[in-house]
Amino acid sequence: MSEKIKILYVDDEPENLVGFKASLRLDYQILTAVNVPQAIIILNEHPEIRVVFCDQRMPGKSGVDFFEEIRMSHPLPVRIMLTAYTDVESIIDAINKGNIFRFVKKPWMEADIIGAIDEANKFYMANSMLSIKNDELQKAYNELNKFAYSVSHDIRGPLSGILGAINLASEISDIEEMKKMLFLMGKSVNKLDAYVLSMHDYYSLQRGELKITEIDFNKVVDELKAIYTVLAKINNVTFDIKINQDGVFRSDYAPLRLIFNNLLSNAFKYQDRDSKNKSVEMIVEVKDNVATIQVKDTGVGILGSHVGEIFNLFYRSNSLEVGSGFGLYNVKSALSKLNGQIEVQSVLHQGTTFKVTIPSI
Repeated sequence: MSEKIKILYVDDEPENLVGFKASLRLDYQILTAVNVPQAIIILNEHPEIRVVFCDQRMPGKSGVDFFEEIRMSHPLPVRIMLTAYTDVESIIDAINKGNIFRFVKKPWMEADIIGAIDEANKFYMANSMLSIKNDELQKAYNELNKFAYSVSHDIRGPLSGILGAINLASEISDIEEMKKMLFLMGKSVNKLDAYVLSMHDYYSLQRGELKITEIDFNKVVDELKAIYTVLAKINNVTFDIKINQDGVFRSDYAPLRLIFNNLLSNAFKYQDRDSKNKSVEMIVEVKDNVATIQVKDTGVGILGSHVGEIFNLFYRSNSLEVGSGFGLYNVKSALSKLNGQIEVQSVLHQGTTFKVTIPSI
């Protein structure tokens, strides 16, 4: 059974409030107020109110003044004026100042009130959907702006590096110097490739549907272990993995792998270069149908003021390594699809720990 629509009726005559509530209480949830201050309190306590009826002629503050006030403070409820007068000025004021939806004459007929509520509710629902769509559109517009900047920065940057190396290489005859140029070009190509893969992950997460299979975390980690073991040796980082899986775990393999890959990538990327005891540790434990994944590093850490923003699209918390700004955003998106959660603990210049929990599906 659907929840009853909440309606507020404001009138300084108690008998009108009683009659209104008695006639409509079976089909609607009726709230009443005898004056404007009481009505404001009710609106604050019940933000889900969809329709507000108000008598025009009230002592202290008229219906027009009341609607003008809540037009700014409570814009969502649909405003309907009840009046026994045919005062043209009041009608004009109600339209211009109170932005009312419609008038209902007093004494009102039940059919007129029900018809007004039905129309007002449809208008409320349409406005609510429009508000949601506007928010989604604004979010998409903001992401598009960030994406345009990211493309110019993260694609043109590596391309400029490659072009610069090619121009220099054309004037070099020494083999060793040429190798250095090729190394620089390789770094730029790798950055470009990583950015393209991050974009692919981003759009796959936005549009893809879940594909549930049984997950063996040893196999998931083995595919990445070889890559990061080599990276650990090259950068003199101690790399340790511990996996304890108790029972069957079901989830989507693709977003799971993305989570592991991005967390490990960040753990290695943001190591403190001056540290003599660099390490990355990953612990995976599956128990009671919940997977807990921890990735700990001895990296540069994250400022406390930045922790709340690191999962935003295109956000970069560190300038020592140039990232795409997709990584942790993709992790958060993947966890959203899997009903997972992530926690961050970080101390500047000491390291960071990401803790992820994901329920079996």
